[in-house]
This record gives sequence, C-alpha cells and structure tokens, in this order.
Amino acid sequence: MAQGAVIAKRENIPELSIVRAIAIIGVLTVHSTSVAVSTGMIDSNWFFLYNFANIFLKFGTTTFIFLSSFVLFYNYYNRPFTGKLVKNFYQRRMLYIIVPYIVFSLFYYFLRIYMSGTMPPIGDMLSDLFSRLMHGNAYTHLYFVYISVQFYLMFPIFLWLLKKYPRLTPWLIVFGILAQWSFFLINKFVLETPVKARGSWSLSYFSYYFLGAYLGIHWEKCKNWLIVCKDNFTKSRLAGWLLLGAAWLAAGLTHVYIWHQMRLKLDSYNTTFIDAVWNLHALTTALVLLMISFIIYRKGSGIIKRLLARLGELSFGIYLFHPFVLLIYRKFPPETGNVLAHHAWYAGGFLSALVVSWIVVSVVARFIPQHWILFGNIPGGKRKKAPIQQQPTRGIDA
Repeated sequence: MAQGAVIAKRENIPELSIVRAIAIIGVLTVHSTSVAVSTGMIDSNWFFLYNFANIFLKFGTTTFIFLSSFVLFYNYYNRPFTGKLVKNFYQRRMLYIIVPYIVFSLFYYFLRIYMSGTMPPIGDMLSDLFSRLMHGNAYTHLYFVYISVQFYLMFPIFLWLLKKYPRLTPWLIVFGILAQWSFFLINKFVLETPVKARGSWSLSYFSYYFLGAYLGIHWEKCKNWLIVCKDNFTKSRLAGWLLLGAAWLAAGLTHVYIWHQMRLKLDSYNTTFIDAVWNLHALTTALVLLMISFIIYRKGSGIIKRLLARLGELSFGIYLFHPFVLLIYRKFPPETGNVLAHHAWYAGGFLSALVVSWIVVSVVARFIPQHWILFGNIPGGKRKKAPIQQQPTRGIDA
C-alpha cells in the first residue's frame, strides 16, 4: 500500500514539454541549415552564422535520448517490477514508437524509389527494405528511432538491476560515460574492423541515457539544484550554476569553431578530441535546457508557455514528418546570385518545416482517432479509446 501511495503522488513535470520543444527546434535548425553549411553558403561572409546555428543547436537527438531515459526511470523506478509492468512497457513502445517508425520507414523508402524513377527487382527491394528497417536507415533521421528501440530492449534489464541493487544508482553518470567512451576507444584503437555507422548504436549515447536515468531516479534530490530561483539560492549552488554555464558555453563554442575550421578546410582535428568536445557540449546542454525550461515555465508569458508545451507534445510527429516538408521545399531553390533570396530561402526552410509539420500533425491528431499509427501518442489527440493507459508524466516515453 505504501508503494501505491508513492506511485499516486508522482509529480507531473510540465516543464519537460518545453525541453522537448527546444530540442525539436534544434533538430529543425540543424536539418534546415544542412545544405547551407555543406555547399550553399560555404563561400558567404555569413557562413559563420549558419555554421553556428548548425553546430551549437545540434543537441536535439542527445536531448531527446536524455529526456526519454529521464521519463522512463522517473515513471517506472518506484513501481513494483512485475511481468505486467514489463508487458505494458513493451505494448506502449510497440504501439507508439515502433508502429510509426515502420510506417514512416515504408513511406520514405518508397518515396525515394518513386523519386529515383527506377523500380528495383522485387526480391532485391524487399531484402533492402528489411535491412533498412533493421538498421534504422530507411531515411537519414530514422536512426534516432532505431537507437531508441535498442534502449527500450535494455530498459527492463537496467530497471530490474537498479531496483535490486540501488547502491549502484549514484554511479550511473560515471558508468554511462565510461561505457560510451570504452566503446569509442575500442572501436577506434582495438577493433581491426571498426563498427560502421557508430552513431546508429546505442553505446554511443550511454552518457546521455544514464544522465537521464540518474535524474529520473534521484529527481527529488536534484530538482532544487536545477531550478534556478531565489528560493533555491545558496553560494554553492550559484558556483555550480556558473560552472555549468561556463562549461556549456566553452564546449559549445569550441565545437562550433572546430567545425568552422574543418568545413572551410582551414584546420583538422583528432576525432577523439572532437568526440570529447561534442560529448561535453551535449551533456551540459541537456542540463542547461532543463534549467531554462523551468525559468520559462515560471516567468514566461502564457501564450509562449502554451505554444512551447504543445510543440513539445507534437515533437515526435514533427520529427518524423518534417524531412518530407524539407524534401519538397528544396525542389524550389532561389535564383543564383541573389544573396538576400538565399538567406530568405534558408529561413523559409526552417519555418516551413516547423509550421507545416505542426499543422499536419495537429490536424491528424485532432480529427483521426488512429493518429497514433502515424505520430505516436499525442496528448489531447482524438481517439475512440486509448489502447493503453497514459502515465503521470505526459509524453511519448511515459
């Protein structure tokens, strides 16, 4: 009965939707500037700005991984570990993650065939499609869902282990960093044939996964440090906030500078150094965005909070759909030689990806009861009957 009381009192954390909103804005920014930093604006005096947007805001995937782990451990750690819990967990992943992943993998795969104008033999096509489904590369952005599925397969094992041995939980962040970097270094220096597409394997993200796990389990102890306000002020916390902010800016700006130099072929850097800078940039960003979300929720205007909260709730659907918007948009480039038109075109790509995707996902959620087949579980969406009960903290990973 005491356990049930703990479950009933789990605090809803609405600020997480704001973090999701900022994360999806980061994803859209990176994808809408990808052409600019590769070819389009490489010779422009404004290249530094496009490169800054493309690299400094390159935190979407890692932040979503952090949030996913945070929500899972926050919602499940204090619940009895039973067969019913594991069954419910996998049912939710199948319905709200894997089904949309398969649908959009098929959509993008056949769209690419249609646009190529060449139909491969049926046998080859089915073999290639199956391989792409199993490796998350039916389209460039779907690797994120692929690594998420890897985490979901491991989550009940980690949950059982940490509940059985709770003394391990204070070491989760250290374990995540060590596991991730062991994979990096073994892959680079030990294996005769390094793992291809390293970024499609979950070990590349263990530091973010276990940072989220640590906070999800120890939220009551950590939240006062992460909520920046007068009531939580102490000299030690101020020092911690300043140190985190300095590390975040230093890592982020160094990361931007590295890619600026490499893209302009002005310098080269050791890949391990690049990995270290990016790892620090992404880890500190996850914490900083969480802190910023609490400030926005407490101080922001009502309309801003509502818009960001809704954007966060729609973020998974927008993530799946926006590459299609950009694909169509890029069929209509501006005239060459018109610099202002090019700037407007890149800005228009971001706005189109955001606004069109937002409208499409919202309309589908509003009027189609089975919208979860396309875009997963959207809070407030129309449905005849929810296939599985919603959990306390709203979002796809609840």
